[in-house]
Amino acid sequence: MSKFKEQRVGVLVDIQNLYYSAKVLHNKKVNFKGVLDEGVSGRKLIRAVAYGIRTLEGSEEKFLEALEKHGFEVRTKDLQIFPGGAKKGDWDVGIAVDAIKMSKSLDVIVLVSGDGDYIPVVEYVQNTTGCRVEGIAFLESTSAKLVERLDDFTNLSENKRKFLI
Repeated sequence: MSKFKEQRVGVLVDIQNLYYSAKVLHNKKVNFKGVLDEGVSGRKLIRAVAYGIRTLEGSEEKFLEALEKHGFEVRTKDLQIFPGGAKKGDWDVGIAVDAIKMSKSLDVIVLVSGDGDYIPVVEYVQNTTGCRVEGIAFLESTSAKLVERLDDFTNLSENKRKFLI
């Protein structure tokens, strides 16, 4: 199945995954509006959700507001800091649950992350709802097995002018 303008699309963005990949690989920031446009590809956007982490300093507030202005519903949770100083902040389970729930009323889920932990949810959605699952990420930091399982994959590194700031 290819991309058709009648398809109902949901875009789920793992902000941390994209942010750190762009920083490490290209020393740049991500153009999230460009990523959203690519994910939708002229189809019917039903929901765009960006999942992020809030820090104590709150330095991400302006960025999160900008995402909302670009059409994203922004979900956040606080950064966890453990007694030994270790920090953790990820949305893998939340994104997976939302993908499963949304797939029942969408034609396409666009997963914006290169994390191989999403392989089981990709396979589940494809095999139980028939929903197409596409991916967008930087190929250099994306699980090869994830790319194999996706119905389509966009490598952000192939068009740095469009996807990086």
